[in-house]
Amino acid sequence: MKLSKAGKVKKRGTKTFNLVSFAQRSIVVGIILSLVAFVALGKLAWIQLLDGQSTAEAAAKSRTVPRTLRAQRGKIVDTNGMVLAQSLERYTIAGSPKAAADFIPIKCTTQTKDYCHAIDGKPVGASGPAAVARLLAPVLGMNQMELGAQLTGTGSYVVLKKEVTPQVKRAIDKLNLAGVISAELSNQRSYPHGDLMGSLIGGVDTDGKGVAGIEYMENGLLTGKNGYEVYQQGRQGQQIPGTETKSKQPVNGKDVSLTIDGDVQWYVQKALADGKAKYQAGWAIAIVQEVGTGRLVAIADTENRPAGSAEAKMNPPLVVTQTFEPGSIGKTITLAGMLQEGVRSMDDKFTVPDHIKVDGQEYHDATHHSDEHWTMAGILQNSSNVGMVMASDKYSDQKRYDYLTKFGIGQPSGLGLQGESRGLLTTPQTWDRRTRNTVLFGQGYATNAIQLTNAVATIANNGVRNQQSLIKNVSDLNDKSDPEATGKPTRVVDEHVASQVMNGMESVAEKFKSVASVNGYRVASKTGTAEVAGQNGALTSIISDWVGVIPADNPRFVVTVVMKDPQGTYGGLTAGPVFAQIGEFLMQKYEVPPSVPRTDAIPVEW
Repeated sequence: MKLSKAGKVKKRGTKTFNLVSFAQRSIVVGIILSLVAFVALGKLAWIQLLDGQSTAEAAAKSRTVPRTLRAQRGKIVDTNGMVLAQSLERYTIAGSPKAAADFIPIKCTTQTKDYCHAIDGKPVGASGPAAVARLLAPVLGMNQMELGAQLTGTGSYVVLKKEVTPQVKRAIDKLNLAGVISAELSNQRSYPHGDLMGSLIGGVDTDGKGVAGIEYMENGLLTGKNGYEVYQQGRQGQQIPGTETKSKQPVNGKDVSLTIDGDVQWYVQKALADGKAKYQAGWAIAIVQEVGTGRLVAIADTENRPAGSAEAKMNPPLVVTQTFEPGSIGKTITLAGMLQEGVRSMDDKFTVPDHIKVDGQEYHDATHHSDEHWTMAGILQNSSNVGMVMASDKYSDQKRYDYLTKFGIGQPSGLGLQGESRGLLTTPQTWDRRTRNTVLFGQGYATNAIQLTNAVATIANNGVRNQQSLIKNVSDLNDKSDPEATGKPTRVVDEHVASQVMNGMESVAEKFKSVASVNGYRVASKTGTAEVAGQNGALTSIISDWVGVIPADNPRFVVTVVMKDPQGTYGGLTAGPVFAQIGEFLMQKYEVPPSVPRTDAIPVEW
């Protein structure tokens, strides 16, 4: 009996112990929970009362994103404002596969109508990339399956389509896919008249940076400065209205206006193409320059390449890269130098054979002839190499070199054109017995059409050499215009000397009036023909050129035409007619008054 009672007492003690243990554990848990609650309340109080602002700022920062506002590249226009290059508003559409995976269309109700998703008023019927593709594919004109595949993955950026128009971009905006689909402004470069001086205009790279031609030369002016804005975005990536914190508007690039007249450029290109075909030339180039200003009105060749094309980016204009011996056109520079130095006069008399030997070197005229009684003007008119050598006996080598450089031969044009060659003119100290005399009649040195044009323009401009220009001015959207800086005019020879050389050049033009005249207008010109290296390196090719001033009595334009290997060989018979065609167009377009009759011709014979 005692044992049984003892056993009961023991059992009751265990139960009491368990109750005490449970109470203790409950108290501990309660204390812990109280401490956690206390800490949480303390943290809440800290956040709300003391650290609320910094927490809110952190939350806002996590939602804040920057966006670049791209500047638009400036336009390139001709002297009349005709657009030659411009940036069109285009967009690159990109998607986020990561965001697309979580995309769930929002059903359209009265409350959600401004941001819901539907197709022709019906539910999308899918979620994730498939839903995005169903919404977006019809707007982009893409295959729904292919688009869905592009949007499948874990990446955050994939290009879906490039060069999208603003109309399509606005349609995408209405799909309420912000955060999944984005549009980036790309500014596609467009060339409305791509085949008009394409290599001269050049092109841009995929980033919109000028890499060739005017696009490269004036890239600093054409390129604008991007702006930016900083805002907060919602869960779907959409901009939260009124949350912009910082912004800077982009500054668009400046427009560049050329001195080139698009109408003249087009006509000159056509005249060259016709001339090349007619005379079966290897190529043809031409330049039109205003005498009084140095402005280039046309720069053309027959290697037409569309602006913006890979060919235009890789190949500068033939006009600036092609160098050649000018041939007898160089005699105008020699004549001007001799007159300026006073070693010769235009009416000096010579008996000129068709060949002569000097210092063991023999020189020939282009055609055989008996001894001729020519004045200095007659030597120029008949383009006599022999006569030039005879007349230059007192014209030193240094002076021969000095006047070539003063007229710009072998010197940079200052235009800044990419790929421009300065030609080749060595110093007198390197000349041999033959070269010292061949430079008198345009051989033994190389020039380009730009240099040659300005040399003759200097004579036509009363002996003053202007800095040639290709850029008329630059302007911004506020129509502020800044003329392009140009070099100061430089007097090379006296006005009287220039007038006498022009007189002689008129006599040259009269000799070719049957093939290269412009009805109603006096012309002063000089022809040239020179042997140049062919593909095999030997002197197997011919350069035929013509430089003419029109009108001769009131110089307005200088026109240079150069052909390689034309049938007909001589410049007066090939390049001359092309000059006449261009000259006639210029006189009509600019309504230049007809010339007065010539009455002061210097005698060419005695």
